[in-house]
Amino acid sequence: MSASQPGISLAYDRDFFELLAGSHLTLVGRPMALAVRDPAWLYEEAPFAVLAHDGSTDPRFIYANRTAQACFEYGWDEIVGLPSRLSAEAPARGERQALLDRVTRDGFAAGYAGVRVAKSGRRFWIEDGVVWRLLRADGSSAGQAASFLSWRDAG
Repeated sequence: MSASQPGISLAYDRDFFELLAGSHLTLVGRPMALAVRDPAWLYEEAPFAVLAHDGSTDPRFIYANRTAQACFEYGWDEIVGLPSRLSAEAPARGERQALLDRVTRDGFAAGYAGVRVAKSGRRFWIEDGVVWRLLRADGSSAGQAASFLSWRDAG
């Protein structure tokens, strides 16, 4: 994919990359990863998953790098716009919402693990997760983002 393809501009957007990386550094106190260099690398090559959703009442994904897309079995055009609650099975949505509420209150949560569900219905554990608020320069919220370093089938 290239930045010129319709619907994928946010994947390569320098301002959005700065929002993701800058918010993580500010709130978590460390960079997302030492190797994060630019939006193309984060989207195409990062060995860890990164997703973001907007700040609406029923948040929808606005970003998912290729690693996240592979984990969830969705392409860009399928995952962007999808309600983020659908990334968890119905019984786990309460736990997921409690995590998001904690992030809203505290700015971030680290060390998160939980079961998620792929497009096919395959269940998988995410581990070493960090969820953080996306903060604009004026301090207002632009949604939340999450990254996780490891995952495995839940069986």
